[in-house]
Amino acid sequence: MKKLLSLLFITIAFNSSCLGAQSQPAALVFQSDFGVKDAAVASMKGVAFGVSPGLSMYDLTHEIPVFNVWEAAQRLVQTAEYWPSGTVFVSVVDPGVGTDRKSVVLKTKSGHYFVTPDNGTLTLVAEKLGIAALREIDEAVNRRQNSEESYTFHGRDVYAYTGARLAAGVISFEQVGGKLEPKVVTLAHQQAKIEDGVVYGNIPILDPQYGNVWTNINRDIFGKLGLSAGDALTVKIRRGEKVVYSAKIPFANTFGNVAKGSPLIYYNSLNNVAIALNQGNFAQSYEISSGAEWSVEFRK
Repeated sequence: MKKLLSLLFITIAFNSSCLGAQSQPAALVFQSDFGVKDAAVASMKGVAFGVSPGLSMYDLTHEIPVFNVWEAAQRLVQTAEYWPSGTVFVSVVDPGVGTDRKSVVLKTKSGHYFVTPDNGTLTLVAEKLGIAALREIDEAVNRRQNSEESYTFHGRDVYAYTGARLAAGVISFEQVGGKLEPKVVTLAHQQAKIEDGVVYGNIPILDPQYGNVWTNINRDIFGKLGLSAGDALTVKIRRGEKVVYSAKIPFANTFGNVAKGSPLIYYNSLNNVAIALNQGNFAQSYEISSGAEWSVEFRK
């Protein structure tokens, strides 16, 4: 009898653990330009918690400069590949809130989901991770109850609510809404290239904490220069047509390979080329910023 009861207990425990594994919610990751000075972020998380108290919620950042869709796109592509397939990202940088821009969920070929206005935020994850499918959020179904008269906080009423329902398994991707053509709104951006021994690129974003200047030039392109650590390159940084910085800088493996306060060229954590001052702030020192109008070139 004891053996029978033990076997029954093990069987029930095994089946329960399998059921729990199958119903385990996906991670829900939030990004916005809201900051954390008021209740906006907490309100979104409250809505998500109301959908499913078992959700695991995380913050990518809420310090995107206000209305800066380009930086939102950059931070998503910087982060997404390090999260497991199935992760749901809710990104709300939405200067067109309440207008006729589409509210969508993108499923990438990597299996990640992005819940956001289709306003350019998806430019880079679509490019890098690929578009598996795109659906428009059906707000008749996937909208917080009694929020129909609210036009200025879709982050709480539509995106957090839909993202939570998707992450918790309350709805499937197909139940988000109607299927759209697999094409998202994209922001214009310069592709990195090498021509006649000169590497050209864009400064899409800065490292805000340290002031390092990050480029969109990857290791494959830059590697065609055939550099060794210690080799010096002429670097020119332009804003539009105006050269705002020009100097010879050494290529190094890491910051400590040059003297304190000295500049270096290195590969950042994304395996892209970056420029920094060892224990200094390059962007601040030379008034460098980022965006479509900022370009950089490297030549031997």
